[in-house]
Amino acid sequence: MNLMERNNHTQEEDWREDLRSGLKNNTKQADSQDDLLDLPVEDLDQGEDNDAAQERVHGLQGLLQRPYMTSVLLGVIVLLLVCIIILLLLMPNRKKASLTGTDLQQDITEYANEQKRNDYVSGMSGETVSIEPEKDTVEDEDVTEKPKEETIPEELEPEEESEPVSADSDKTAIVVDVEDENDVSYTKEYILDEALPYFADNNQDAIWDLAHLKRYVKLSAQLENTNQYYYNGDVDSDGKPHGKGLAIYENNSYYYGDWVNGIRSGEGTWFRFYIGKKNKTNAMGKYIAHSYSGAWADDLPNGQGAEHYDVDISKLKVRERILQNVVGNFTGGLYDGDMYANTVDYTGNVEEWSGTVSKGVFSLWRDMSAIGECSVWRKNDDHSLCMDIDKSENKNQGIRELLKLE
Repeated sequence: MNLMERNNHTQEEDWREDLRSGLKNNTKQADSQDDLLDLPVEDLDQGEDNDAAQERVHGLQGLLQRPYMTSVLLGVIVLLLVCIIILLLLMPNRKKASLTGTDLQQDITEYANEQKRNDYVSGMSGETVSIEPEKDTVEDEDVTEKPKEETIPEELEPEEESEPVSADSDKTAIVVDVEDENDVSYTKEYILDEALPYFADNNQDAIWDLAHLKRYVKLSAQLENTNQYYYNGDVDSDGKPHGKGLAIYENNSYYYGDWVNGIRSGEGTWFRFYIGKKNKTNAMGKYIAHSYSGAWADDLPNGQGAEHYDVDISKLKVRERILQNVVGNFTGGLYDGDMYANTVDYTGNVEEWSGTVSKGVFSLWRDMSAIGECSVWRKNDDHSLCMDIDKSENKNQGIRELLKLE
């Protein structure tokens, strides 16, 4: 065999050897595929789950690793801290407010009540306010009253009738010039300057409170038996009250309104407060204040006006009624014409009445002179019901405290 034949033979053998190797490799690959098919199904599924979990973990880590996520997380943390701090600050304050709100109100109320108690004359020592009791001062238990259907203020009546004269007509005004007073202590100048705006505004509540302060009661007490009164307001060329002004009298009495040459004339309001006294004038303590508002002339109520009593109904007896308001025409301080009134009883029930009067003398709805009484007020919604007074009292019916009866 020559060289060319040997080479061809060798190449042929190499080709055969390559073919055999390829067949073996194919067989091995087939066996491998069969082995894969023989794997359990759950092993394949577990593999897929692990791959998904790894992908999710890598995804979250990737999200957190992004640059802007650090700033977002820090912002959320700071916001939560701020909210917690605000809640911690607000909760104690809210609790404190809820706890102290009522206490503060109670403290203010207690302080106001204490101040009011300190300023009231009733129950004060004689060293603070010195007011001698009136000679006719009596106690409820010492008086045997004849049972009546109503109670009307009583006064000692004169034996002989006389023309009504103002009890204040002969008093001298002490005009107070507040501008010349530099001392802000509780002088008469200070008190009059303090009170004037409230009387000018007709602030009834403030007037009541002021009149019961110790300094006002003391100032009024200084005027007892002096035949004088303190005045603050407009004056004429002679220095007499003229125009608008406020006067303080004895017995805790006040007047604010119009004046003409020292005489109360025009429109005005008069007050008297019963402080620490129980006597016939204030109906044994049942009345606590008395006032008149309306027309004035010659120092007395003249014209249309209204009389008013502040009544302490706790002092009234069962089935007892008492006059509270009288409205109509006044002449020289006396009832004159058709008058209208209302009463209040121990339960606070209000009833309306009518009467006809001629200069202080009532026309009778029925004559009960046989038993010493006469019917002067008739109930508006039941004419069969009347209020009676003693026959001897049917004269000078009006605002008797303003009259000088001799």
